[in-house]
Amino acid sequence: MSGVQHPVESGRNGGHVSSRSWWIYRGTGRPLTDIRLGDILPAPPGWRDFDGGPVLPPVPAENAESDRRLGVVGRATPRQDAHDIDMINTALLLRRPLLVTGRPGIGKSTLAYLVARELGLGRVLHWGITSRSTLRSGLYEYDAIGRAQASLGRGRSGLPVPPQATGSGPEEGTGGARIGDFVRLGPLGTALLPYELPRVLLIDELDKSDIDLPSDLLHVLENGSYDVPELVRARHQEGAARVFTDDPDQTVTVTDGRVKCRAFPFIVITSNGERQFPPAFLRRCVRLDVSPPREDQLAAMIAAHFRDQGGRPDAMIRAFMERSRENGGLATDQLLNAVFLRTAGVREDDEAWGELLDALWRELSGAP
Repeated sequence: MSGVQHPVESGRNGGHVSSRSWWIYRGTGRPLTDIRLGDILPAPPGWRDFDGGPVLPPVPAENAESDRRLGVVGRATPRQDAHDIDMINTALLLRRPLLVTGRPGIGKSTLAYLVARELGLGRVLHWGITSRSTLRSGLYEYDAIGRAQASLGRGRSGLPVPPQATGSGPEEGTGGARIGDFVRLGPLGTALLPYELPRVLLIDELDKSDIDLPSDLLHVLENGSYDVPELVRARHQEGAARVFTDDPDQTVTVTDGRVKCRAFPFIVITSNGERQFPPAFLRRCVRLDVSPPREDQLAAMIAAHFRDQGGRPDAMIRAFMERSRENGGLATDQLLNAVFLRTAGVREDDEAWGELLDALWRELSGAP
């Protein structure tokens, strides 16, 4: 680990502690450059060791999306609490999901992008949860209607056709279309493919889901594998199937309808605390309750997003924090919106400025 820097990190209450020697992720905001993650990431515990294969090539980072969420690399990085970094590294080392709770808009989902950027883990997979989300929608989609139309010679209804799987001819009666042409892996399903290093998966706002989804996730999160029944049924006719993944324009080969991970993904599950999760689900997660950002963290966030904001806006940050306390909590992007208006030429001594802040910094409870 000699090539890893040991920066000073902020403590739980705003103090400073030295970086822990066992940390893999250090919260520097800068990608690893002189060391490879695979060389410093310890082997998983025996009960979290998976052997899926063959190993797939890494997926490149989506830098534009990371910059949009985190700001440009090298400008500034909000210093995370040492306790938060402890929990992130605990989840990373144990190969367990990280369940992140806290009020809306304080940056829970950005943890996934911070880890992916620093550790070089490529594009972040994002599964946004709604009340209609199911385990299957996270794992894969099967276009049964499109396949039926293809079998009748009436064309397709949506998915593009990937390259045909090698080794067998077209399925009889389907006009050359194979069942794999109608399967697309979802974010969770893609994260569980056999990559050498963990993929980063953000499961956003799980507390919005149907009551059964957290329990439905248990088997997949415990075993790191799943079956695609449509491919299992066709394995004797087609063998390996080439299917699309959740990464743009990417395809993979699935053999015998089974997907099994090699490196268990780094999964960040966010919750606004609007419901309780089953004990069996909580037992399988590392839990992190994120505190509202401090003044120095807000200042660093602004510096990361704005090259020149006319000096550090301390007065605006303090006003925002006071308003946030009064209104039961505001989202950090409400502060960014106000800073942007100031950089666009709206002066704080303008007679409209107070009204603009009142409109931007309205409470999030839905009250008029």
